[in-house]
Amino acid sequence: MPIYVGNLSHKVTQGDLTEVFAEYGTVKRVDLPTDRETGRQRGFAFIELETEVDEDKAISELDGAQWMGRQMKVDRARPREPKPSFGDGGARRF
Repeated sequence: MPIYVGNLSHKVTQGDLTEVFAEYGTVKRVDLPTDRETGRQRGFAFIELETEVDEDKAISELDGAQWMGRQMKVDRARPREPKPSFGDGGARRF
């Protein structure tokens, strides 16, 4: 299950994150979302390590750590909640 990493500097790169998390195990994936309109990083990332044991160790050691001038928030990623769509039975105004 992916790790959520929040409160990141907007200057952080995938390489930076890979380097930090590689200390805890093999990094399988780094997802560093950007804003669609500005292209600027959104200040959080999702990381996947090879094993959950490695992920648990990274979470316990990095949550609250100071990095690049910020205090990181590191935890298990929660499943994405579905967004309501048009026509989903909500109140309609004409």
